[in-house]
Amino acid sequence: MNTFPPQLIYQQNGSSNGQVSPNHSPTRSPSPPIVSSGQTSPSLGYPATHGVPTMYGGGNMPMYPFQPKSQSKLLAHAYISHPLPNQTSGPPGQTLISASVAVNQQQLNVLSPEVTIGSIHWQQQLNYAQISRQSASPHHHARQAAVVARNCNLGSSAIAITDPNNPNKPPVNGVQTKKEINGDRQDSLHQQWMIIDLGGMGLKNISKELFQYKFLTTLYINHNNLTYISPEISKLRSLVLLDMSGNKLSDIPPEVGMLTNLRDLLLFDNNLVSLPYELGTLYKLETLGIEGNPISDLFKNLLQKEGTSAVISYLRDNCQVPPYPMERDWIMLENEPASGDRDTFTLLCYNILCDKYATTQLYGYTPSWALSWDYRKDRIANEVLNYNADIVCLQEVNSSQYEDYFKEVYSKRGDYDSVYWQKSRAKTMSDQERKSVDGCATFFKASKYRLIDKQLIEFNQVALQRPDIKKTEDMFNRVITKDNIAVVTLLENKSSLSRIIVVNCHIHWDPSYADVKLVQVAMLMDELDKLAHRWCTLPSQSPYNYSDPHKISTIICGDFNSTPDSGVYEFLSRGTIGQDHGDFGDHIYGSYTSEGLSHKLSLKSSYSNIEELPFTHFTPSFTGVIDYIWYSTNTLTVTGLLGGVDREYLSKMVGFPNAHFPSDHLLILAEFRVKPPQTIPPPPHFGGLAGGSSSGSSSQRRFSSQLGSKK
Repeated sequence: MNTFPPQLIYQQNGSSNGQVSPNHSPTRSPSPPIVSSGQTSPSLGYPATHGVPTMYGGGNMPMYPFQPKSQSKLLAHAYISHPLPNQTSGPPGQTLISASVAVNQQQLNVLSPEVTIGSIHWQQQLNYAQISRQSASPHHHARQAAVVARNCNLGSSAIAITDPNNPNKPPVNGVQTKKEINGDRQDSLHQQWMIIDLGGMGLKNISKELFQYKFLTTLYINHNNLTYISPEISKLRSLVLLDMSGNKLSDIPPEVGMLTNLRDLLLFDNNLVSLPYELGTLYKLETLGIEGNPISDLFKNLLQKEGTSAVISYLRDNCQVPPYPMERDWIMLENEPASGDRDTFTLLCYNILCDKYATTQLYGYTPSWALSWDYRKDRIANEVLNYNADIVCLQEVNSSQYEDYFKEVYSKRGDYDSVYWQKSRAKTMSDQERKSVDGCATFFKASKYRLIDKQLIEFNQVALQRPDIKKTEDMFNRVITKDNIAVVTLLENKSSLSRIIVVNCHIHWDPSYADVKLVQVAMLMDELDKLAHRWCTLPSQSPYNYSDPHKISTIICGDFNSTPDSGVYEFLSRGTIGQDHGDFGDHIYGSYTSEGLSHKLSLKSSYSNIEELPFTHFTPSFTGVIDYIWYSTNTLTVTGLLGGVDREYLSKMVGFPNAHFPSDHLLILAEFRVKPPQTIPPPPHFGGLAGGSSSGSSSQRRFSSQLGSKK
């Protein structure tokens, strides 16, 4: 066995390939977000540029040697400009380029009649295979990067490695702690290399410790003697390029399908006869290298005729459906029973993923049949009806879906009446175009509730009505251009005569508009306060005294596109937020940014009673909590919650939607008990976290361990 040490390729100013901003959701938008150089795309989750960090710092060089869709530039850069370490004669690059072209032409001449000599897919495959075969020397890629770096005059000193066997002890393997940036101390780890070259070393085994380097974007383990790859390679979720060419592999683990950021998967010159169908989730893959394997004609012909994307599509759509997950647990919260009859109800909240947004560009890991609306609509309808909630709040429901399907299905099969409004843009469209605009739909059991009133809150219209902010530049450029809405209903229980305000909202999605999210929620609370004051004057025979608007039970639910560490969450839970909050940035919004925000309700997130779920939105590019059911703690008590998804099932999934979960969001459900009239306290004074009672803390400790558990 060769004794060459592993070579690391560094960059002095590198950064790890993280997810999109954790504060917000990468949900759909008709127009793509603007992504700056090096920034992670909010919808796809990989860097906008395609570079390899160089050994000597100073920026990125073109990825060597495999650069999809840039073949001619790659060959010119890799061979013409720089001498290869093993080249012994001729001008730099000329001999190898000529050999490559000759081999390609010779092999193309013996292809089956169905594949023309000019097949670009197969020609690229042969070119990549030839380049791969020329990289068999130890640490070829690291050495070549060093040559290019020197010729580009990018520096002359590499970063010292103090302890290459301990990735957790900085400074180690290029990982250093940022001490000061602009005078501010920073304790976060600063990743300075993301590539390892273990190629050409004659290795027979790869230590599982390698798979702890989750920040790696490129891994070369080519031209060794490997016969087995551990399934733990699935931990390297940031990989963009994986080269396993020139080994003795007869199969590759299905877990490679978890590496959804891969753009290049190179398997040249192994012993592969087939490919695992689980690779169908590699929706970003641009290059699948299989030349030099006794591969099945099915895959070879697909690749020759239609390219990598056709192979991935075939694998994805023909992959066996995994077993159905364990049923989600129902978590009972221990609360003292109410005196007399229990006035309880259940509320379900669900962003169903509008059909217009369910594209293969965003959800290429989902089988086409599972992404189709005909399949998803029935799954959504059955999922909601199975829980039989008293109140159902859906987001991303377009007009045709509501009128032609959900309204009738839920009425006939679930005894639901409903209220629906579209986003504001529908007003400016033709009748036909308007059908594809999504909105919010609130359903309620007709046998249990009577609709007293309903209101639509259009945030851009509310902004125009506020004299302190309607003329500000930021309001016109950032808030008024967004057409998000909230649907508000006032319901009365036909039996107990208790009333409840239900708010169903969908807040703006874009991570770069945290200020807009905060302003929209602030306007929502202001408008809700006005509605509550008006509704408390309505006549009622209820034993509840609704003369005070804050005594009306209130639920605010929906897709807030904001995580628990966001300004939106802080504002709703605490009741107040400073005018200098970071989410405002440098933007100006009248009294909001001169005096701060406040509301008078005592609100709490239902799931905070057990700790928020691990996620309510699950995709490869973003997984986190962005959907909530907020409730007024002075009038309502949470008595039960629907738990998380089976963790073992999730460990084998790359994201939703899939065969079992028809949306990229997770349905959430809570049960509430209305407090007796005599126990409803006056509105609280906000000095800390609203609703943070000791009983809530006890419940949180008691039930957090049940999330995602099996029955």
